[in-house]
Amino acid sequence: MAAVEERMNSNPLVQPLLTDFYQITMAYAYWKSGKVLDNAVFDLFFRRNPFQGEFTVFAGLEECVHFVRNFHYSDSDISYLKTVMPSTVDEEFFTFLRGIDGSQVTLSALREGSLVFPRVPLMRLEGPLPVIQLMETSLLNLVNFASLVATNAARFRLAAGWDKGLIEFGLRRSQGPDGGLSASKYCYIGGFDATSNVLAGKLCGIPVKGTQAHAFITSFTPDEFPHVGKLQPVDKSQEPRDFYPVVCNWLKKVTPVLRVLESEVHLGELTAFSAYAVAFPNQFLALVDTYDVISAGSQDRFGRFSLSIKTYQAMPVKGSRCGHEIDTFGIGTHLVTCQKQPALGCVFKLVELNGDARMKLSQDIEKVTIPGKKEAFRLYGGDGRALLDLMQRCDDTPPSPGKRVLCRHPFDEAKRAYVCPSHVETLYHVYWKNGKICSPLPSLKEIQEHVKSSLTLFRQDHMRGLNPTPYKVSLSDNLYTFMHRLWLNHAPIGELF
Repeated sequence: MAAVEERMNSNPLVQPLLTDFYQITMAYAYWKSGKVLDNAVFDLFFRRNPFQGEFTVFAGLEECVHFVRNFHYSDSDISYLKTVMPSTVDEEFFTFLRGIDGSQVTLSALREGSLVFPRVPLMRLEGPLPVIQLMETSLLNLVNFASLVATNAARFRLAAGWDKGLIEFGLRRSQGPDGGLSASKYCYIGGFDATSNVLAGKLCGIPVKGTQAHAFITSFTPDEFPHVGKLQPVDKSQEPRDFYPVVCNWLKKVTPVLRVLESEVHLGELTAFSAYAVAFPNQFLALVDTYDVISAGSQDRFGRFSLSIKTYQAMPVKGSRCGHEIDTFGIGTHLVTCQKQPALGCVFKLVELNGDARMKLSQDIEKVTIPGKKEAFRLYGGDGRALLDLMQRCDDTPPSPGKRVLCRHPFDEAKRAYVCPSHVETLYHVYWKNGKICSPLPSLKEIQEHVKSSLTLFRQDHMRGLNPTPYKVSLSDNLYTFMHRLWLNHAPIGELF
């Protein structure tokens, strides 16, 4: 645990001033109204899965824990806030800000890398109302993009299959340095094997891989082909071999199989690939992104392909089901920028204050919140697959294996079913309480393994890319009744004239 507690958040930009200005002004209004000791419970959740899919990978938890752990305003922060807050703000408020931290906050969450679903809170924060309010924007910023990119990466992984290598190549087109680093980190969590981002490799321990730029390919000419150099055998005791006759020999063998003439092979490209193979005899990755792959120089049996793949339904990936010798894909822009859906849409809502449930009402049913401090459980069927996620009030009796439990749709009274689970998983774990980290924060590799194992616990029709089946999210009968009674009590009654 000591080693875990010594870990710091990796991004120096993650600090209390990484927030929206209205969080500061609301905190002042809370302070002015005498609400600084009010105990609040907030839920962080989303309303729809991204990419027209039916699952999301939860990511960003570790950064959130470190943010709460390190939360405090420095003297320079206070000095700056004095320049932007209205002149009518009491000086004592800035003294209040200078003294607050995250020690009175409790953070509970699902394990990072878990599959999560709409309306089920990813995180629950409990503590002083103004303090948690001041954390809202930063926490949303840390979870939204991380979960979106990790989900995108997981969908590419499912499409490519687990037997193929996936390398993230998106740094040069990502949204700035921080976007590039975050994307590399969370693509790895989502199932990618490596990144081209060297700094991400250094900071996060992610394997780094690379191919060649077109500049490298075009810098070689056919005249240089006979002078590609000597290749060092794997057995270092053997003398280096002249690589030129080896390439020529294999060229004669391969061209008939591929039904091309030797004269059609671009010797300049072949020279470039040969030179790169000489430089890296045991770690050769060839960039195959050309006008004519067959006629170019690369005719490896096992090729590492870097392609402009726009979606996980792209033909090169779908081709994995048809049989080919491509063993690695390098994917960049559409992976790290999530062009199909650039934002996840997590929200942060007050659900309880001083023990009383709070509920947001709206004419848009999607925006109605589920009130109160809740627990959540994942119920599994006899085949070991997840059946549904069940939310209930904290004082409800938890579901247990072998016992029937009534599960209700949050808004449709007619949709209900009894479930007799073979296994029940408690979803929330306390990660921060009383100023201490309470649960170990796993390594990126461990989170990646958790994503992989989680993807196997759900039916394939939930995971598929086209027309997936929605996964059920239910309420206990007690929570359903409580929610709808509260709704009726607070919803205004209209009058007709």
